[in-house]
Amino acid sequence: MIGPPKLTRFEKARIVGARALQISMGAPILVEVSEGFSSPIDIALKELDAGILPMTIRRTLPDGTYQDIPLKWLLEKE
Repeated sequence: MIGPPKLTRFEKARIVGARALQISMGAPILVEVSEGFSSPIDIALKELDAGILPMTIRRTLPDGTYQDIPLKWLLEKE
């Protein structure tokens, strides 16, 4: 596996930001939302913590090779 066997803080920020943008544009929410979770960022963090986001992380090396890693694999390591 390229890189660390867990989700880096940069990857986490990218995922939460992308998902929060999707939610703010009207994408369906994948978790139950209580009154305390009104911000798209809070909802995206809750979805990430639940491990239900169907996303893949692409890690690229300087020589151009890359590896696609399912998000679920990286969340298992944390």
